[in-house]
Amino acid sequence: MALPRRLVATAVRPYIKSGLRTSGARRSFNAEAVSHPSNRVQVYISRATDPYLNLSIEHFLLQKSPPDSVILFLYTNRPCVVVGRNQNPWVEVNLGLLKSGNSRIVGDDGNPGEEVLLVRRRSGGGTVFHDAGNVNYSVICPPESFDRNKHAAMVVRALVSLGARGARANERHDIVLDVPSGQEETQTFKISGSAYKLTRLRSLHHGTCLLSSRNLPRVSPLLRSPAAPYIKARGVESVRSPIRNVGLESDNAAFEEAVVAEFGAMYGNVDPELVTSSDAEEVLRDVPTVAKGYAELKSLEWIYTQTPQFTFSTHPTDEDPRPRPPLPDDLPPDFRAAMTVRHGQITEVSGADLLAPLNSTYLHQVTDWRSKIGNDPAGKWLNSLFGVGSKILS
Repeated sequence: MALPRRLVATAVRPYIKSGLRTSGARRSFNAEAVSHPSNRVQVYISRATDPYLNLSIEHFLLQKSPPDSVILFLYTNRPCVVVGRNQNPWVEVNLGLLKSGNSRIVGDDGNPGEEVLLVRRRSGGGTVFHDAGNVNYSVICPPESFDRNKHAAMVVRALVSLGARGARANERHDIVLDVPSGQEETQTFKISGSAYKLTRLRSLHHGTCLLSSRNLPRVSPLLRSPAAPYIKARGVESVRSPIRNVGLESDNAAFEEAVVAEFGAMYGNVDPELVTSSDAEEVLRDVPTVAKGYAELKSLEWIYTQTPQFTFSTHPTDEDPRPRPPLPDDLPPDFRAAMTVRHGQITEVSGADLLAPLNSTYLHQVTDWRSKIGNDPAGKWLNSLFGVGSKILS
């Protein structure tokens, strides 16, 4: 049983720092305490940065917390691109740039940082980028208490309390920042996107908040797929918006404190329970449901084969009459190719005979289109579109 948290006055902002405990004893994340009926208000801050693990702990909280409880979970991930449950990574992400390491993500010290991971979350919504300058918030509550505006407004109040006077929630329930750009003119930037997951007993609203990312110039190239103009997808496509950092002098911890304070004002304050990296690893090792969810999120089958059906075609079709970009000059003038992909597997091809061997092939398992189709110019072009292998093949 976890040690009882100390209640704090509503007007007092909780003090948060790594290693803080509410008593002299060390308080680890307690999986059994999560589901205890008396834990009506729970607050957790993860210091783990593994996105697969943080999302698995979040899902555990969604599944195991009491039906009438409210949960706040805050976490910051290492660099990753996170697509929604019903999205198409070949449309949303420049996979060649992501896999090649050429995305040039910058670390906290300003030097080249970690490689960018690809993640598919369990909630809907659009594609987002995470790094150390981006704090993620998650609120879990009973369905009857769920409101798409309520918890976005909570985060807005936290930002305003830190000095972000132009923060507000827009009609899409995203958080935006209005920035003066001239005489009586403002520019609006997205600083936080939201996604949701609703079950019979619980509801989840989670979102991002761009506080101080060093990598904003690199986000747009990562989230622009060269294959997108040739693909007609059934899944959800992201709505693109101009983005920026909030631009406060305060750090991630100050934002965490402000959000915890606003959450406490709504539901009753408790000191947050810190989930250290070692705590998170213990949970992964000792809690089977977390381990199972973690393995699923990391699997290529989850990341790629959960993709809704889509078609790829080099030229306009009756189903997809959009004009296509010009094909490379070294392809034959009469080159035409089309394929249907269901759950990541190629189920139908037409046009160029060289694509015939691809039937039943899983798209993410192709490591070099040149050897797969026996044509160097066409294979090289398809490599550049679909971002195969661990590096860009030239």
